[in-house]
Amino acid sequence: MGQKVKKQVKYADAEACVHCHLCRNHCAFLGKYGIDIGDTERLKELAYHCFLCGRCTEVCPKGIDGRQVILNMRQKEVRENGGRVPEKGYGMLLWEKRDYRFRNEKNIRGKSILFPGCNFPSFFPETTRYLAEILAREAGMGILFDCCGKPVAELGMEDEERRIIRQLDQRLKEKGIEEVVTMCPNCYHFLKGRLSIEVKTVYRKLHELGLGKKIAEKAVIFPPCPDREEKEMLRDICYFLSGEPDVLEGVQCCGLGGCAGVKEPELAGKMPQGLEDSKSFFTYCASCSGSLTRKGYRNASHILPEILGRTERPDVKKSVLNRIKAGCWKEKSYEKRKNMG
Repeated sequence: MGQKVKKQVKYADAEACVHCHLCRNHCAFLGKYGIDIGDTERLKELAYHCFLCGRCTEVCPKGIDGRQVILNMRQKEVRENGGRVPEKGYGMLLWEKRDYRFRNEKNIRGKSILFPGCNFPSFFPETTRYLAEILAREAGMGILFDCCGKPVAELGMEDEERRIIRQLDQRLKEKGIEEVVTMCPNCYHFLKGRLSIEVKTVYRKLHELGLGKKIAEKAVIFPPCPDREEKEMLRDICYFLSGEPDVLEGVQCCGLGGCAGVKEPELAGKMPQGLEDSKSFFTYCASCSGSLTRKGYRNASHILPEILGRTERPDVKKSVLNRIKAGCWKEKSYEKRKNMG
């Protein structure tokens, strides 16, 4: 990916806003309401309408971290509401994610585990199992189906966020886990540096093990929101590319960010704008892949199945059922090998 660009200093304080309108001109949400990131009184009323994609932060000439500004507003609202989300519409999300309903620790073993997150097993169940079996065979790795906690954190529930991280860290240490290998860019960026255990991307792990194939053609990449600034996961993906990728810049969210679709279904349905005329491209976020498939973007593919030599497309019709099945999955092939040994 070339030399790393020095990170711009960012401020979670909207008072520096000069109302140049760059943020509203590059953000569908701010543009809809005709406001800038510095219009804090109006933004407080619309805090849960923001996709938290960070597009405003990318273009702000004053270095305002608009995503953090909005998240701070959500956190303040939750604190003032006794630790509960003040807005309606998030009951099912919290029912599932607060204490992840489909957690599956049956396949944990060794000192390194695969952590697929919520959505990759939902949309790519066959590839998930294929990868789990390869890593079990080649590296003695186990797999943990769990939620990292980011959806709860993005609702502004700080106490719940800390509890989820603390309990996950404790469970992993009790089982002797020393390495967590993530498949999801949200999980990677949310957990890295917050767990006392090393967190790395699945692409780095595959490279270390000498697994996976190179993609011969020139790769065009749509980077997901959490990886757009540092592009850490994308740099690891470059192990499997034949050359520097063309990165699709300036495109906003896939429509699933920040849990905003509850409040802005019309905007979420129109996102992402700017990909309609693109040729075939890859993403490396299962949430993006599922969202794009539902919206008819047949030119979009997840890059991990391609690296693994699989042809699986996102199973958008049975995604919830697949997630439930992951919560019950027991790796039979491993059990058979163990009994034979």
